[in-house]
Amino acid sequence: YSFLYFQVLKAFDYSSPWKGQQQMYKLDIGWPKIPEYFTGQTFCVAVDSLHRLVYVGQRGDNVPKVLVFSEEGYFLYSWNNTVEMPHGIFVLNTATDSSVWITDVGTGKYGHTVKQYSPSGKLMQVLGTPGNAGSSLIPLQFDQPAEVFVEESGDIYIVDGDGGMNNRLLKLSNDYKEIWLTGTNGTGIGQFKIPHSVTVDPFGRVWVADRDNKRIQVFDKVTGEWLGSWSSCFSEDGPYSVRFTANYKYLIVAQLNINRLAILAAPPVGSIGDCIMVNTVQLADETKPHLVDVDMKSGAVYVAEIGAQQVQKYIPL
Repeated sequence: YSFLYFQVLKAFDYSSPWKGQQQMYKLDIGWPKIPEYFTGQTFCVAVDSLHRLVYVGQRGDNVPKVLVFSEEGYFLYSWNNTVEMPHGIFVLNTATDSSVWITDVGTGKYGHTVKQYSPSGKLMQVLGTPGNAGSSLIPLQFDQPAEVFVEESGDIYIVDGDGGMNNRLLKLSNDYKEIWLTGTNGTGIGQFKIPHSVTVDPFGRVWVADRDNKRIQVFDKVTGEWLGSWSSCFSEDGPYSVRFTANYKYLIVAQLNINRLAILAAPPVGSIGDCIMVNTVQLADETKPHLVDVDMKSGAVYVAEIGAQQVQKYIPL
């Protein structure tokens, strides 16, 4: 096995397009046009690359919970209804419509839910029991659900929880029935300690930032079977986010405590191996990058920073 792995590494090095490459992204200092619209702690960001919109979820008393910007950085509108404490946000575009999915970790009457909104903020669907922290025994009973990822087919992937009772990854059908569920609290294979972010690649794999275990775990999207994990890149700080670049060649991972974005080589079909860190983007002290999203058309990376209380946009060079 180790010999095989060495061969893979060698192959990687040999064809490596990024050897000695200095910088892959640069900050777009003109985004947003007016940063003063950020009035709370910006926890999450989602890009609608079809309609060229950027959604930001923020927390705080008497602040709009969702802000909507244009791709160029102009503030468009905000909405506030039925969102208590946004944690993760995701935009789904299908052939017929668009929707915005938000995980709400609040402890009040709206919390512990995963909610679907229209782009203008109309509540369309609530998963979970609002205001009730769940137990892992009931699939649709969440306890601080961290993030949601929805495929065009309507299949839904949820990582639940951001420090609550549940430490699990579940897949739901487009009519909200459980397809599979995996994970309990722990450090073993397929167990989680704060599964914090989730994404799916075109090769049928689900990637989870297993934050407090300082690793990324990978699962088969059809069966939920464990495929592998990456830990060697996260000795300094666990992964807070997982998002692919537009070409699916790299994974962008936020590391909140060391104020860094790590850019990892995404393995093609086959063995997961261990992670290879290709590049990093060092952010300013106390920025605290929490979750990121990628514009799948332009390749721009948006970073929600709870320390700096802003979202920053990085453009690929």
